[in-house]
Amino acid sequence: MTKYIFVTGGVVSGLGKGITAASLGRLLKARGLKVAAQKLDPYINVDPGTMSPYQHGEVFVTEDGAETDLDLGHYERFIDEDLNRFSNLTTGRVYSNVIAQERRGAYLGKTVQVIPHITDEIKRFIYAVGKQTGADVVITEIGGTTGDIESQPFLEAIRQVGREVGRGNSLYLHVTLVPYLKASGEHKSKPTQHSVKELQGMGISPDLIVLRSDEPITDRSIFEKIAGFCNVKPDCVIENRTLSTLYEAPLMLEQAGLASVVCRELGLTTPTPALEDWEKLVNRIKGLRRTVTIGLVGKYVQLHDAYLSVAEALRHAGYALDARVDIRWIDAETITQDNCHHVLADMDGILVPGGFGERGIEGMVLAANYARIRQIPYLGICLGMQVAVISFARYGAGLADAHSGEFAPHCTHKVIDFMPGQSDEINKGGTLRLGSYPCTIQEGSKLSGCYQAPLVWERHRHRYEFNNEYRQTLEQAGLVLSGRSPDGRLIEAVELPHAPFYVGVQYHPEFKSRPNRPHPLFCGFVAAALRQEDGTT
Repeated sequence: MTKYIFVTGGVVSGLGKGITAASLGRLLKARGLKVAAQKLDPYINVDPGTMSPYQHGEVFVTEDGAETDLDLGHYERFIDEDLNRFSNLTTGRVYSNVIAQERRGAYLGKTVQVIPHITDEIKRFIYAVGKQTGADVVITEIGGTTGDIESQPFLEAIRQVGREVGRGNSLYLHVTLVPYLKASGEHKSKPTQHSVKELQGMGISPDLIVLRSDEPITDRSIFEKIAGFCNVKPDCVIENRTLSTLYEAPLMLEQAGLASVVCRELGLTTPTPALEDWEKLVNRIKGLRRTVTIGLVGKYVQLHDAYLSVAEALRHAGYALDARVDIRWIDAETITQDNCHHVLADMDGILVPGGFGERGIEGMVLAANYARIRQIPYLGICLGMQVAVISFARYGAGLADAHSGEFAPHCTHKVIDFMPGQSDEINKGGTLRLGSYPCTIQEGSKLSGCYQAPLVWERHRHRYEFNNEYRQTLEQAGLVLSGRSPDGRLIEAVELPHAPFYVGVQYHPEFKSRPNRPHPLFCGFVAAALRQEDGTT
């Protein structure tokens, strides 16, 4: 029978429930268990697809095209399992589904209520991920903080699941903050006690309590006090302190006994965990001998979570190449013709990530052109590819007013324009080209050198594309269209053949990178940047 683990958070938001859940997933997988993970978010948006990156961080895209919370990226990177549309659920989607059923008459005239109809829909979703994946263990993280009004239906639903599957088949793990007061030089357990009391008031008694702290908790009486006041076993209070690298978290939690306690409480008999590869990864991270500087030119750089998967993919490539990637976060709006050299001259590589909207576009175009002229390795992702095309059309092909139909719908040369079937008239949410699609790769190209394969599948999230009317013009000017859809209709990648590395891709390779299996495109880019740093380009 599938086992269910529910991860809740208390005291404050942003504690790292996602990292705790992802680390536990890695530890259980290392014991030979098949693990699935999901995130339940209390906000009313149907999905994060239309939310500002400043509010939500990046939108992570699954293989089957679901726009999801960024924590799913942590799940995939740690557990190394592809997630799906059953891996993220919001209040908005729950109510949308229930209302649609009510309109169809599915409730046979009954009054539709939070209990049982909303909670039943949440439970259906929780059970579905286990059925879809055949997982031994399903880890479900509840977004928000215990005590929030909007999270109450989700807490009620997981309470009911625990009752339905029975004790021994479900487990509640509560992550709380244990603040350190410098004035008195001690950690305080009272916030945790109050948070657990709040959760118990919802009918849920946590089986495990994970204590988040920036400072090591050396006073063992804290653990004893929390165990006593919160009615959990003494070894079920576990520390999760802040570390220099997040990939060390599974090893720290393994040493603290988290997975062993979880398996004991769920009645799971498992072999000794196979963590040798993960230990080698962490040791490699700690022993990196070189440094390479990458300028990430974006419009949301004030919130690094807006480019979380890109940053992690860069670091993954660095791990494989024995190099620490120093990411310089450059606001595209600050780049002008006058200061471009001053801002970018010290970069070993320049990356322009995805995004939407006109703000900062001209700075990105200048950055792409600077990389082309100065022979600095360049990687453009989604919008970054479109920017590279605009830049090359203007400065390499003589189309001075070249632009994108997204930002300049009335310009003469729309080298980037709507995809077939897309327009300003359709709803914004969930209507992009989403999910995994194939790409054929031109033999002998930089792209081919990275992938070492003639066909790859990559995840997409875009509404605009390379305008086919300009294929011949830009190819004649020297742009190589190195990646195409199998039917040849869509341009998936462009590059410059005589540059050390100048590649733009319409898809999002960062979503498929793993810490111990970095994406080949990022490896190619970082390797070129290292050669730039060495002066061997």
